[in-house]
Amino acid sequence: MPRATPLDRAHWIFDLDGTLTEAVHDFAAIRRRLGIPAGIDILAYLDHQPPARARALHAQLDAIEHAYAGQATAAPGCHALLAALARRGVRLGIVTRNTRAVAHAVLRRIGVAAYFDAEHVLGRGEAIPKPHPDGVQQLMRRWNAGGDEVLVVGDYLYDLLSGRAAGAATVHVDRSGSWAWPEHADLCVASLDELALRLDR
Repeated sequence: MPRATPLDRAHWIFDLDGTLTEAVHDFAAIRRRLGIPAGIDILAYLDHQPPARARALHAQLDAIEHAYAGQATAAPGCHALLAALARRGVRLGIVTRNTRAVAHAVLRRIGVAAYFDAEHVLGRGEAIPKPHPDGVQQLMRRWNAGGDEVLVVGDYLYDLLSGRAAGAATVHVDRSGSWAWPEHADLCVASLDELALRLDR
């Protein structure tokens, strides 16, 4: 019998921006608009501000992210991959550092919302933001799935770290082909198209 691979797993969790979508966020510009020093994690910075300032900055960030959601386009291979997984009966989830409202807006805009149960889309209001594994672990509990049944797909280190910390397998999608963190990925691909093709091998 063919040897099982991480792609055979019955539960897949995706990052959203830059993974299922084309990357449009200018994080340097976002930091400048919010007055956050270069190189500092945006959400961590906001969480360490006094409550009133944190609320104001979060409101600004929400507005910025909703504007980006209006520009979202599906990454190459997104529709083909999700359709192939749906045919297999794979359970699908999203864990994003965006808000859940922004995530749903993006999924609707790129035409893939029907693939995801609304409750399986977790944003920063539902889970501790990545790289913490909380979002992945929440979905695993909801699905009654162990780490050996789950695959996490993302374009950034935080996605890979959150998956690994939860005991899941990980796929790094990097269109540049540089794959900066191979030690944290079970599989590296240049596109979702490539990932869809690998499903059929």
